[in-house]
Amino acid sequence: MTPDEPRRPDPDALLLEARKAGRGRLKVFLGMAPGVGKTYEMLAQAARRKADGHDVVVGLVETHGRRETEALTVGLETLARRPIEHRGHMLMEFDIDAALARKPELLLVDEFAHSNAPGSRHPKRWQDVEELVAAGVNVWTTLNVQHLESLVDVVWKITGVRQRETVPDGVISRADEIEIVDITPAELRQRLAEGKVYVPETARLASDHFFKPENLTALRELALRRAAQAVDDELIGAMRRAGVAGPWPAGERILVLVGGDAMSDQLVRTGRRLAEMMDAPWTVAHVERSGRALPSALALAKVNEAMKLGEQLGAATLSLTGDDIVAVVADYCGKNNVTQLVIGKSRDSRWREALRRSFASAMMRHAEGVALHVVTERSSEPAGGPSLRQVVAREPGAWRKYLPGIGYVAAATLVAWYLDRTFRASDLGMIFLAAVFTAAVLQGLRPALLAAGLAFLVYNYLFLAPRYSFVIGSPTDLLTLLMFLAVALVTGALAGRLQDQQQATSRRAAAISALLAASRRLSASAKKLDAATALAEQLSAATGGKAMILLPAAGEIVTAAAAPTMETLGTQDMAAARWAWEHGEAAGAGTGTLPSAGWTFWPLQGISARAGVAAIEPRPHGDGDAERFVLALLDQGAIALERAELAAEASEADALRRSERLRTALLNSISHDLRTPLAGVLGATTTLIEYGPELERPVQLDLLESIRDEAERLNRYVGNLLDMTKLEGGGVAPRTQATDLRDVASAAADRVARRLEKRELVRDYPPTLSTVPADPALLEQALVNILENAIAYSADGSRIEAAVYEDERNVVIAIEDEGKGIPTAQLQQVFERFQRLEESSDRAAGAGTGLGLAIAKGFVEAMGGRIAAASPIHEGRGTRILISLPKERATPHWLL
Repeated sequence: MTPDEPRRPDPDALLLEARKAGRGRLKVFLGMAPGVGKTYEMLAQAARRKADGHDVVVGLVETHGRRETEALTVGLETLARRPIEHRGHMLMEFDIDAALARKPELLLVDEFAHSNAPGSRHPKRWQDVEELVAAGVNVWTTLNVQHLESLVDVVWKITGVRQRETVPDGVISRADEIEIVDITPAELRQRLAEGKVYVPETARLASDHFFKPENLTALRELALRRAAQAVDDELIGAMRRAGVAGPWPAGERILVLVGGDAMSDQLVRTGRRLAEMMDAPWTVAHVERSGRALPSALALAKVNEAMKLGEQLGAATLSLTGDDIVAVVADYCGKNNVTQLVIGKSRDSRWREALRRSFASAMMRHAEGVALHVVTERSSEPAGGPSLRQVVAREPGAWRKYLPGIGYVAAATLVAWYLDRTFRASDLGMIFLAAVFTAAVLQGLRPALLAAGLAFLVYNYLFLAPRYSFVIGSPTDLLTLLMFLAVALVTGALAGRLQDQQQATSRRAAAISALLAASRRLSASAKKLDAATALAEQLSAATGGKAMILLPAAGEIVTAAAAPTMETLGTQDMAAARWAWEHGEAAGAGTGTLPSAGWTFWPLQGISARAGVAAIEPRPHGDGDAERFVLALLDQGAIALERAELAAEASEADALRRSERLRTALLNSISHDLRTPLAGVLGATTTLIEYGPELERPVQLDLLESIRDEAERLNRYVGNLLDMTKLEGGGVAPRTQATDLRDVASAAADRVARRLEKRELVRDYPPTLSTVPADPALLEQALVNILENAIAYSADGSRIEAAVYEDERNVVIAIEDEGKGIPTAQLQQVFERFQRLEESSDRAAGAGTGLGLAIAKGFVEAMGGRIAAASPIHEGRGTRILISLPKERATPHWLL
């Protein structure tokens, strides 16, 4: 694109703008603290809109008793609030359904960060606003800067107050307009003292804490910065949509361009200093040249280190792709309003400057409107440091790839010699040109250039007069020879470059495939030891040597995995491993730290912490692709180890939470459900001991029956607790046998018959029934638990029905009661541990610890069956529990 050619709009910017079609517009009135006048300003502007004939509605406004603010709501239509009951209190919340039904041209919704009451459609008010905007409603809202999610920690450090109600920064970034409502800290404190913000007592406390002058000054700066950032983002969006070439110096933006050389860290630190001086956002970028061979492992490591350093210093990072670095960087600067560009310049580029080919010179010619900061190299010596080249060295004998090119020229010489002897006036130069082209296609650029030079010499010496001399006899021969040389060089260079690109593409594809396979295996490792083993095996395969993974344990690092075999590390090796672990730098063979060690130790740096150390045995063979693959594996392995450790910690924490909940529930159960029958037994026994001879026989029998009932109740509770312990520990192993479920159901009904009292148990069994593989004892206990649950939650005189029937594939047991039923919201929870309704109809019958149905579910599922609950089943009452057990063979439907 020429400088005079008009720039086309950015398609992404146009697409983003098109997505806003049909949506409403969101305007945020942003302030530094409560009391600056956000709501007042919003209402004042809304009143002016109303006076101009626009449809303005107040969805919700919090005036906090301020008379000036309340006066502005007069004359504006206000939606009624929606009452929501919460913990015995009636809360008046914003009615989003009424707002959507009314759908005004402009809706005012105060306090953007407010948390809605439980039971609302959305937990946060900003989510209500997003739904309104998506429906095409224009919304105005208010927000204090301390409620931004990214600033919560900053505000806490400033004020000592941690905000619980926050708004994601992305929501504010999508706002169409942000208006800052600003007053000085002194003016705000004056308003506070006059009682215009809080009541006097609250105002005095706030003035001494949150509203201190230094706090307000810091919050004011945060608000102004956020508003400036919004304006800057809006400017960039407008430039992209209009296709306007940047940069516009409305605000400073810094771009640091790094490569795979020793200057990368220096450039990043220079960019950081500029960002601090200019108080500007900055980005660290690297350009990958798609048409060139992959960079070396050392260069790739330098780039990765520079990117990580930039992130640690607060920069954004990105990778750009293109053949022309200058054009890619200039285009990015123009589209993103970059005003300051930091690049490096090595000391060995003077010849490039003379030919106007140096990168700095090219950037000065193309980067219009950008201040260019050129950082020169401090020393011509390459920076020291570890390189995988000592770990995975290049294969010796690289000169052998030039031999085929020499062979092609030799073959061409023989053919030309034969043709020269056989025919007259033959064009022998084309034969040598074919040899050069063959070398280029099959061997690459450098062998092709060698073949072109050699062909030039041989052709001149053997076939041009005077022969057997490098002297050129005629101008025509000179022109022919020069043209031949030029064509040979150009053809070889182009064909060689094409092959290099094809080989580079193949290597990239192979590296990506190998890395994807390694990543899948590492991702599949759920445990840290499994991840370490997978990483050791992948490293060993990539380097062709031995590899070990050391992980921290009890304040030390120890060998956790190895491939192909575990090795014992010496004192020097362990010292290098500890150095790599403690300092986060490579150590050992081939590095500048403890190079006498027999291994090279690389720290496995995860996203948030160091996960371990990788030990790689130096090998004399390898290539650059293996180097790059090993570097990528180290990064992937570090993340996999960190993820496995976090997963283990999360699992352990979850197990502790479950154990704590179980312990608490057991304590509650022991304190109530177990002590109650014990108290009954103790009371009846004491009465018999003290007054036995004086009591009549019926009274004595009643007390003995009470002791028996309470002892049985206590026995059931203890049994349930033991059964649940078995289920939790995986100790339930069903002993399945062919079982007639009618017999099991009858046995369970007989066991609970005495506890039915005034309830009726109806048995509905078919005359014939298929058997199923089941454990009769476990199934009987499950049915007893379900029947006792039905007894506990049904009234005297009610009916309980136990039915057994079958279909083609299953035998089903259904137990129904006429109790009050189970609320729909609790149907999925009734089979969880310690889940009970508020109160059973008969506590003596024993709703118990809330384990009965959970145990029944565990027993049924252990036998391969299913259990489910349905409620209500008749006139809003009743519960049906269904147990389905599969048959060994399906029964044809015509036999049922």
